Amino acid sequence: MKQKIVKCRKISKGRVTGEVIVTRDSLSFLGGVDPNTGIVIDSHHELYGRKISGKILVMPSGKGSTVGSYVLYQMYKNKTAPLGIIALEAEPIIATGAIMAGISMVDQPKDNIFDLLKDGDVVELDADACYIKFIEK
Repeated sequence: MKQKIVKCRKISKGRVTGEVIVTRDSLSFLGGVDPNTGIVIDSHHELYGRKISGKILVMPSGKGSTVGSYVLYQMYKNKTAPLGIIALEAEPIIATGAIMAGISMVDQPKDNIFDLLKDGDVVELDADACYIKFIEK
């Protein structure tokens, strides 16, 4: 099988490899995620009750209050943050939080990542080189 590589745009530097957790719902970190546990606590969210810590979060975008940036930074300090973030469109709240926390983040993937990725897939996210590489298990 040929290795799939998707070009994207760098938001926050870094290179990480890990398991993805995928949602088609935008996520608010303020009130949507418990910064102490990394568990999604918004009962209306697709990922409700699931832990995003240590995973590469794949989502359309963030949403909500600007305080969400600080929640993401607090998650980094608590060691409960996502390993990386892939968004269709990085809005300022999540982008700022990722940059402050040093979480690798990209957006604008050139292919539809929701058609390509499912929970548990492993990818290399290289924000510096602007690509997402799919790793075979």
